[in-house]
Amino acid sequence: MHDVLVTGAGGQLGTELQRAPWPNDVRVVAIDQRDLDLTDTLAITAKVAERPWAAVINGAAYTAVDKAESDLVTAWAVNAMAPAAFGKACAETGIPLVQVSTDYVFAGDKAGAWEIDDPVAPLSVYGASKLGGELAVRTSGARYAIVRTAWVVSAHGSNFVKTMLRVGAANPTLRVVADQHGSPTSAADLADALLTITLRMIEDEKAPTGTFHFSNSGKTTWADFAREIFRQSALRGGATADVEAITTSDYPTPARRPVNSLLSHRAIGAAYGITPRGWKAALGDIMDELIGEQK
Repeated sequence: MHDVLVTGAGGQLGTELQRAPWPNDVRVVAIDQRDLDLTDTLAITAKVAERPWAAVINGAAYTAVDKAESDLVTAWAVNAMAPAAFGKACAETGIPLVQVSTDYVFAGDKAGAWEIDDPVAPLSVYGASKLGGELAVRTSGARYAIVRTAWVVSAHGSNFVKTMLRVGAANPTLRVVADQHGSPTSAADLADALLTITLRMIEDEKAPTGTFHFSNSGKTTWADFAREIFRQSALRGGATADVEAITTSDYPTPARRPVNSLLSHRAIGAAYGITPRGWKAALGDIMDELIGEQK
């Protein structure tokens, strides 16, 4: 039996990693902050040494992007120092580490999709702390895969899809930012990609390592994403609302967001044969779970 340690059990990704179709000889041990304090590096080291894990997937993060601007010590502890501790412990025990990262490591000022080796220049504490985690893992000596993702949504937890449906049920018109571009990511699809990478790293010591990008395919804006949510919701008898496009400057936030979060899938396709499906199809599965199938 291969035991895989997964952090962030209660989050969107952690939930989907527990639901993913792992082989019968793999047991996912998912933990959250009640089981492990990610600001305690000694506790992290002890957890990795607790049993002969086959791999670690660190899907936990400090994701309150705006709060991180004022709570930077905690953000850096969870997003940078915890991956450093996991990396060191995984290197010492000889097990692979799969670290989840973010498009926020980029400045967002590129016209096309971001490649894995494009220059990083985070605009926020959240992005900088996640980049710190990447650097820590890369220099830890562990066999690793860093997987950057963006705009994660699911039928669980707090995310853009659920917020739109909730707010749209009470308001006929919503104002949504239309000058930030990217591709939504189904947490379930991301979990499947991490499953593929993790199993390969467990089975093959020469499996590809390094940095990869995963999101669903296709480009959109938050406003057009909202419109598609309501279109698909209407087909299922759910909430609908009109969407009014606004600019980022119309909706100021403490943390700056990348204007372009579109991620290239070239590296993950070449290394692991992973080809993400379109985001509208992925959204459909989420809507089926939240509302029900189309009528």
